[in-house]
Amino acid sequence: MENLRPFNFKLEANDEKARAGIIETIHGNINTPVFMPVGTAASVKAIFPKDLLELNIEIILANTYHLMLRPGEELIKKFSGLQKFMNWEKPILTDSGGFQVWSLSKLRNIKEKGIEFSSHVDGKKYKLTPESSILIQEKLNSTISMVLDECTEYPATYTRSKESMELSMRWAERCKKAFTKREGYGLFGIIQGGMFSDLRKESTKILNEIEFDGYALGGLSVGENHEEMINVVKETTQYMDIEKPRYIMGVGRPVDIFNSVENGIDMFDCVLPTRFGRNGRAFTDEGEINLRNAKYANDKSLLDETTDCYASTNFSKSYLHHLTKSNEILSSMILSLHNIAYYKKMMDEIRVSIINKNFKSLKKKYLKNHESFKKN
Repeated sequence: MENLRPFNFKLEANDEKARAGIIETIHGNINTPVFMPVGTAASVKAIFPKDLLELNIEIILANTYHLMLRPGEELIKKFSGLQKFMNWEKPILTDSGGFQVWSLSKLRNIKEKGIEFSSHVDGKKYKLTPESSILIQEKLNSTISMVLDECTEYPATYTRSKESMELSMRWAERCKKAFTKREGYGLFGIIQGGMFSDLRKESTKILNEIEFDGYALGGLSVGENHEEMINVVKETTQYMDIEKPRYIMGVGRPVDIFNSVENGIDMFDCVLPTRFGRNGRAFTDEGEINLRNAKYANDKSLLDETTDCYASTNFSKSYLHHLTKSNEILSSMILSLHNIAYYKKMMDEIRVSIINKNFKSLKKKYLKNHESFKKN
């Protein structure tokens, strides 16, 4: 019989508010702070799972909404879950689908019971409730499941933000009741409340009382500027359980990550590394570079000698400029893998800096060239 382990978070070190820890799960341990590559439809775009393993990626993210539409949770269940389906045996976190349904705008109708929406693929009508979202995620064999929530639009009035938050809290309680407690599997609550600190405080208090295995900050990276986002993080983390992992959803660029880690966030995900890779852009210690620019046409220097990855150290910027301008698929593969490798290197260095109590020094080094890329 397989040795089962509890879902657990161990805090190993801190440098002021910045934290380093380990999340223990049925599918393996996750060292934090951690960046989770996004594999929306059971695929981290343009990257083989074996290449992610070689980078020692410990967890990826997939999406309930997209997978329930294609290929469907029942088919994935026949494979005993996403791990066997996509040949990835490590942890997988699944977003509940709430954000994607929210973004459909005119194609959905949100009610107390749940969400009615039309598929963006074929127009077929679906219903997603807190209970069905949890059931789908269990069929996907998600290591970490997320509660169904309503993402509040930006900007939103205080009244609108409060009503939306309260609905999400009622849904969170229903999700907790529907979740089958299994050793090594976790369920995270999602804090809402828009840009209003008192609503975020109230939401956090409610979720703490319900008791989840971890807590996420939702409703961010939806149009607010960088300062507004970090202010919400600062205001909210002081109320979050210090003994549970803390996750900020859909964030972000290096400047977002460093400023969030500084305020006690442990987990991140964002499509930027692979999306940028598919569009000829790379993250480097010199900042973000666009390989489509003509200045790289005759640049013989390697993409990034400081990142220990085949994609980073074996191709010149000139060659990548050629591939990108020619719309060659190999460009997407090389740059996507490099960007994930760069983020992995960055997160590993962040973790070590927290343990060694020199996080602020590392932050200064990284943001010297990334500070200008704040959202505006």
